[in-house]
Amino acid sequence: MKRTREAPRNSRGLLPAALALATSAMLAGGTVSVASPQQDGATPDNRRASTGNTVSLHDVIPAPTSVREESGKKFHIRWNTGIHTPAGSPEAEEVAHHLQRQLRPSTGYGFLINRDQPGSNDIVLRLDGSRDRLGDSGYRMDIERDRLTIHATAPDGLFYGVQTLRQLLPAKAESDSPRHGPWKVRTGEIVDKPRFERRSAMLDVARHFFEVGQVKTYIDQLAQYKINYLHMHLSDDQGWRIQIDSWPRLTTHGGSTEVGGGEGGYYTKREFAEIVRYASARNITIVPEIDMPGHTNAALASYAELNCDGKAPELYTGIEVGFSSLCIDKDITYRFVDDVIREVAAMTPGEYLHIGGDEAHATTDEDYRKFMSKVLPLVEKHGKTALGWHEYAKTDPPESAMVQYWGTTNSNAEVAEAAARGNDILLSPAHKSYVDQKYNEDTELGLDWAGPTTVREAYDWNPGSFMESVPESSIAGVEAALWSETVTNSDEIEFLAFPRMPAIAELGWSASDKLDWSSFRQRVADQAPRWEEQGIDFYRSEQIPWP
Repeated sequence: MKRTREAPRNSRGLLPAALALATSAMLAGGTVSVASPQQDGATPDNRRASTGNTVSLHDVIPAPTSVREESGKKFHIRWNTGIHTPAGSPEAEEVAHHLQRQLRPSTGYGFLINRDQPGSNDIVLRLDGSRDRLGDSGYRMDIERDRLTIHATAPDGLFYGVQTLRQLLPAKAESDSPRHGPWKVRTGEIVDKPRFERRSAMLDVARHFFEVGQVKTYIDQLAQYKINYLHMHLSDDQGWRIQIDSWPRLTTHGGSTEVGGGEGGYYTKREFAEIVRYASARNITIVPEIDMPGHTNAALASYAELNCDGKAPELYTGIEVGFSSLCIDKDITYRFVDDVIREVAAMTPGEYLHIGGDEAHATTDEDYRKFMSKVLPLVEKHGKTALGWHEYAKTDPPESAMVQYWGTTNSNAEVAEAAARGNDILLSPAHKSYVDQKYNEDTELGLDWAGPTTVREAYDWNPGSFMESVPESSIAGVEAALWSETVTNSDEIEFLAFPRMPAIAELGWSASDKLDWSSFRQRVADQAPRWEEQGIDFYRSEQIPWP
């Protein structure tokens, strides 16, 4: 039986009462002994003693650039381990707070943050990395017996190093309740940086609506695999999900249903701002999508004047595509689009605004080109860079625009021409990276028009050489897209995304010579206890040697 949940299960940041008292006393200069199961070596009555096993430095997803592991030696996180941050960097301090919130619940330790000289057994965050070696997002982790240091050139790199550290700890470190130690990390060095700048995921909240808490849960899950963009599909035939003050019926009417006839829903501007803020704190940029000129029935049903005949259609709750279109020749269409882009752009600090453009079958080719010629300047007018599905490449978008490929072959002339003009290409081939596709013909959830797609098929391709006539230099990155025609709650999101989303994340991050299916299948199998601690409802693919 699947569980429906409306908020993140893995909330972080609450200290046990006994530890809070101990921490207060230490800050006051006192000495405190806290008898609790969280201390090194203590074993609660209802749990077995730890075997002392540690995670290999090689067993990380995404696979690091280089690893040197020493034998025998360990770094121990203890009750007095602190987190040292560089002075003058609030962003680095926020990374320290993120790590603190992550580890406090499971260990029960305080992880006090300091800017003085680091002490023995401290975790040290330093902004002293080599840009030539690490870039802006890479990190170097030096693990010694008495100290663990993460070096980076920017706070982004520190954050990604922290995500690696999480995977080097026992799976029980992901628990949201106290567990016993020891908390050990093998000594050695990891040097790591991303292959592609853009490691993206997409969540369709238009076909089925997901509450703010459910989106936050997915953001937390994405962040630990170094995903740095979340593309939110906010409008479609079945629902409009974002408040637009100048066109209020988009949400009150257009947002009132979903696939199957449920009650739908939408984000107020305040709620959407909370999603943007929450994602940003986890190094994820929100990319909003307003699909047009097709996939627009929810808007057409909300405002009759957007239809060429002036008659509003009924709300739609099915899953067919390609039947709707904004009226290309009406001035009000472009006033509407201008208002929507203006308000959505104001809500999102990221560079890109996704304008859809796919499956506009009800729009003639001539009208499609006319529409895009008027809409693309509006995106630029409101300070954003256009991103759209690959169909819009035929309209010769400006060189700054990004083209997202969703086809099911490795050849597309318009995409190749766009790359030759200088457009960056984001890859989400549907038969590889659409994680809403069934795993096999018997899978309970998902669609199969581009699949089924096994875990190996999701992993076993090389983004840099995938598209004919498109060089790796034109590839911005990859996206794991999750459409929600069959998905109604967080457990179902997780079932389709895990383990395929981590597979796509590795393709986006890891160097091409590190991509190896036999290695990945074992490493992803080792993630299972971690996912169980987090309450992730993953699919136990027969291709993976689960423990």
